[in-house]
Amino acid sequence: MPQDQYQTVRQVADRLQVAEATVRHWIKLGRLRAINIGKGWRIANADLNDFLRLHQTAPREHNDGPAGPDAEGKP
Repeated sequence: MPQDQYQTVRQVADRLQVAEATVRHWIKLGRLRAINIGKGWRIANADLNDFLRLHQTAPREHNDGPAGPDAEGKP
C-alpha cells in the first residue's frame, strides 16, 4: 500500500485560499476527514481529494435550456 502524504491545516487553507478556521470548521463538522496527532490536525491527500470531488460543481451541459444557444435550433 503506498504511503499517503499529509498536509497541515495551514497548507490546506493556503491551497484552497480559505481561512484556517474554515478548514478546522469542516473538520469539526466531519466534512473533511483529518487526524489529530497532538501537534495539530493532518489531512491526507486522498481525503482532501475526496472532499474536493464531493464539492465540485457539475460540468456545464452543451444545451443550456430554453434561454441557451440551442433555444432557436441554432448552434
